[in-house]
Amino acid sequence: MTGLRHELRVFFVALQFLTRLPVPHWVGHESKLLQRAVRHFPLVGALIGATGAAVALGALQLWPATVAATLAVAATVWLTAAFHEDGLADTFDALLGAAPREKALAIMKDSRIGSYGAAALSLLLLLRVLLLAELLARAALPAAAALVAAHAAGRAGAVVLMRALPYAGDAAQAKAPSLTRDTLTFDAVWAALIGTLALGLAAAVPPSGIPAFAGAFGALAVIVLELRRWLRQRLGGATGDTLGAAEQLGEAAVLLAFLATWPR
Repeated sequence: MTGLRHELRVFFVALQFLTRLPVPHWVGHESKLLQRAVRHFPLVGALIGATGAAVALGALQLWPATVAATLAVAATVWLTAAFHEDGLADTFDALLGAAPREKALAIMKDSRIGSYGAAALSLLLLLRVLLLAELLARAALPAAAALVAAHAAGRAGAVVLMRALPYAGDAAQAKAPSLTRDTLTFDAVWAALIGTLALGLAAAVPPSGIPAFAGAFGALAVIVLELRRWLRQRLGGATGDTLGAAEQLGEAAVLLAFLATWPR
C-alpha cells in the first residue's frame, strides 16, 4: 500500500502541476516528486482531453459542431489555466525573430505577448477548433476518442523532448527547471508508451484505423524531432515555455492526422 500511495501522490502532483483541479492536502509540494510526475503527464492529458470530449458531446446535442468544438477547446483551456497556450505564445515571440539566445530567453520571461505570439496562439486555437468541429461533424464518438488521444500524446511528446534536451534557461528563476534537467529515461519511455497506447485506442474506433495511428505517431515524431533540432540550434536546450509549445503543436498534429485519414 505504501508504494501505491506514493504513486498516487506522484500522479496528483502531475495533476496539480498541469491543471487547476484541487488535490488532497497530503500531496504537498516536492520538487523531487515533480521530476517523477512527468511520467503521468500523458494520463493527466487524457483526463483533460476527456473533459473536452464530454463537453463536446454534450454541446453537440444542442448546437452545431463548430459551437461544440469551441466550447470543448475553451473547457480544456480553462482546465489548464492556458498553461501550454502561454508557453506557445512565449516560444513564438522569442524564436521567430532574429533575437540572439540571451535576448530570446529574456523575451520568454516577459509577461507581455508580442505579435508573433498573438498570431501563433490565435491561429493554433482556430486550427484546433476547426479540426475538432470537422471530426465531430463526421463521427462524434470517434472524434471524442481522437481528442483524448491528442491531449495524451501531445504531453507525451513534451516529456520526450524534456529528456532529449538540457535546460536552456536560468535554473534559479525557472518554475520547474528540474523537469528538463533531471527527467529520467524510464519516465520518458513510460510517458511515450502511454501516449502511444492512447493513440492506438483512439485508432481502434472506426472510421479511424492503422492509417490514423501511423499518421498521428509519425506527425508527433516529426514535431518532437524538429523542435529538438530547432531548440538546440537557437537556445541550446529547452525551457518550460518550449515544452508547452511542443504539447500544443503535437496535439494539433494528432488531430490533423486523424482527420486526414478519415473518409469524407
